Amino acid sequence: MTEISDTLDATGLLCPLPVLKARKRLKSLSVGAVLQMWADDPAALIDVPHFCFEAGHKLLSQSDDGPHQVYLIRKGG
Repeated sequence: MTEISDTLDATGLLCPLPVLKARKRLKSLSVGAVLQMWADDPAALIDVPHFCFEAGHKLLSQSDDGPHQVYLIRKGG
């Protein structure tokens, strides 16, 4: 099981805010740390994987948990 370093609740936020909040939160974490993020913006399904790829982070998982999506992002170096 992946150890989660921090959790970000981005539910209720619309594009681009979930990605901007994730970027800010990841800045404060160490390389290799895992951020769990919740979002309910339909655009996040596209935006979060794209952000991870562009920023050098690894999207460990992306799943639906009822009313929101759950993302696990490992901070890259």
